[in-house]
Amino acid sequence: MSEPKVFLLPDLGEGLTEAELVNWLVSVGDEIRVDQPIAEVETAKSVVEVPSPYAGTVTQLHGEPGQTLDVGKPLISVLPVGATAPAPVVETVETKPAETGAADTYREEEKAGSGNVLIGYGTPGGSGAARRTRAPRAVVSASSTDDKPVVAPDAQKAADDLLLLRTRVPGKLGAVISPLVRRMAREHGVDLGDIHGSGDSGLIMRKDVEAVIHPAVEVSAGSTTERPVVEPVETQWAVDSRTGLGISSRTPVKGVRKVVSANMSRSRSEIPEATVWVDVDATALVELRAGLKKSDPHNTPGLLAFIARFVTAGLKRFPDLNTRIETAADGSQEIVGFAGINLGFAAQTDRGLMVPSIRNADKLSARELDVEIRRLTAVVRDGKATPEELGSGTFTLNNYGVFGVDGSAAIINHPEVAILGVGRIIDKPWAVEGELAVRKVTELTLTFDHRVCDGGTAAGFLRFVADAIERPTSILADI
Repeated sequence: MSEPKVFLLPDLGEGLTEAELVNWLVSVGDEIRVDQPIAEVETAKSVVEVPSPYAGTVTQLHGEPGQTLDVGKPLISVLPVGATAPAPVVETVETKPAETGAADTYREEEKAGSGNVLIGYGTPGGSGAARRTRAPRAVVSASSTDDKPVVAPDAQKAADDLLLLRTRVPGKLGAVISPLVRRMAREHGVDLGDIHGSGDSGLIMRKDVEAVIHPAVEVSAGSTTERPVVEPVETQWAVDSRTGLGISSRTPVKGVRKVVSANMSRSRSEIPEATVWVDVDATALVELRAGLKKSDPHNTPGLLAFIARFVTAGLKRFPDLNTRIETAADGSQEIVGFAGINLGFAAQTDRGLMVPSIRNADKLSARELDVEIRRLTAVVRDGKATPEELGSGTFTLNNYGVFGVDGSAAIINHPEVAILGVGRIIDKPWAVEGELAVRKVTELTLTFDHRVCDGGTAAGFLRFVADAIERPTSILADI
């Protein structure tokens, strides 16, 4: 008889301490192999598939979608191939009359089978692994032939399981997933059993509970009778004491937004930043690309790829901007330089702002940079970027011109020491050889860490990139 092996959530890179469980890829009772993906977790701005280090039968899933798990805590339990499952443990639970019905309903659902898997429970008919009905330690009595007490589960975990039973919709196992939805229903006295979920397979969503808490009404003309309306309206939970306004929503800061918030706050608190900017005549670069596109419509780099090439060339001449500051335990600091450039670039996605980095970008041509920019943009928008692709940059290029703005004092992507922003390219009046002309003009903005260099270095780098944009043909011939 063998005990299941417990796989702990590993550090998925960059010293992460937690991850949000997005989706299970296996169920209790499934036979899995070594390195088979078992779950998707969101961490460091990406959705990562976690592989199993064990082969065997899944006996327990230690979490549910939407839950934040700490690194080093149990993720999944697997009974090794060929091992014998432990004998079932009989635990007597003294339930209150009001709780017995819910527990019985749950057991009937378990016998019936379901594709949805809960913590510690699974679809019957799989591996035959032992299942246990958990209850608070105080109400579990010993039941064994040798009179040795049965070790009860952790009290808090048992309480969570009872909460699941109480909020489970009869006949719809797994119809309530989000802890936020269950808490909202509990706080407002909403019976989840009376709600038909609007999500997939009857999944009860937050908006379903809010609709019960604040039902919309419509008063017909000439009548005082109120009746429900079909069209959804904005709901309010409470009135804010400071502003006197109704609170329309509460959004937990987690996942991507949590990572961005922590990183930006650290950048502002630790880095004494300064900003320099310059307007640039980009007409020659726009015309160069237009000419290349005529001769090769399908293999012409985008403008951002050309600017990225100018940036890597500029960083070679001004390497202070391609560094990082490290602080030792005794408070001493070092400026760490790199033998290469990993160029990060900001990409907007449905899950927030991502900054993937092109590794060894200084060794790539404009065409090769364009290929990597397109590839990494697609990867992050699909949520499949690795921690290495998202956390290895040494300098960031931010094209905020795509949002239709001219300039921005960007926040440095910690632990880097500088970020270059590019505004939109628009027609503006410009003096050319003493004559006023309409030119394609953009604004470059460089925000830098004043601890690693002074304004002269920052201005020199910015002027180099600006000159390259204004005279791309001659610069490309030299880099």
